[in-house]
Parts: sequence; structure tokens; C-alpha cells
Amino acid sequence: MGVQPHMERAGKLLGQSKLAARCATPEQLVIASWAAAVGKKIAVHTRASRLVRQRLVVEVDDAVWQKQLYSLRTQILANYDKVLGPGFVGELEFRVAPRRMQPAIETRPVRDEADAIEDPVLSRIYRASRARETKRPTA
Repeated sequence: MGVQPHMERAGKLLGQSKLAARCATPEQLVIASWAAAVGKKIAVHTRASRLVRQRLVVEVDDAVWQKQLYSLRTQILANYDKVLGPGFVGELEFRVAPRRMQPAIETRPVRDEADAIEDPVLSRIYRASRARETKRPTA
């Protein structure tokens, strides 16, 4: 059994839970459930932006995605009913909003390949292993 059925069950429980209503708003639940409702491939090119009453506004990369998702809207709404339970999302609105450039991640120059290993213990083990390899006599 994959992760998806577990996420659907968890989503249903959260959607029907009074505790979830106190911890998160319906908008937060709907936005957080977007990837579970549409899948990873679509979620990469889209972003659930906000919930206005029962209309979910979704930002998409371009007009092609907008058109394709519009044709899938009934299936996406059915998926939301499965994930969160009925009554959260009644309509979908797709808006073209190209993604903004992500800020470049600052990287430090790597002088030694062991410096690229973030875990200090694994880095030490790698260095020790490499030192043993260089001390071995060649045949």
C-alpha cells in the first residue's frame, strides 16, 4: 500500500476533525492538501494560492497548464472530496502566474570533497577511509 491512500485517510480525518478546525483554517487545509489532490507532477507547475468562500484560486506556470487543468477540474474537485471530505472546495480558478526566480543558494567553495559532506561524523569517516587508502602499498 502506497503513501497516497494513507494521505487520503489522514486528510479525511483532518477535514472531519473538530481539533483540525481549531488548529488550521479551511484555507490552510485546502492549500496544504493541493499536492495530494493533484499529484506531484502537477503540483510542480502549480500553487494553490487562496480560498475565497469555496473557490480555490490556483496559480499556474502558463496558459497551457491553465487550459489543461481547467479540463481536469471535475476530477480535481472529486479528489479534494476524497482527501478532505466534501464541502471544502466547490470551484477552481486557474490564473497564469509564472514562478518568480528563486534566490541563488549561497555556496562555499569546495576545496576537499569531504567538505561537501554536511554530516561531521560521516565527513570524518570519509577522510579516515581516504587516508587509509593512500597509505596502502601498491602491488
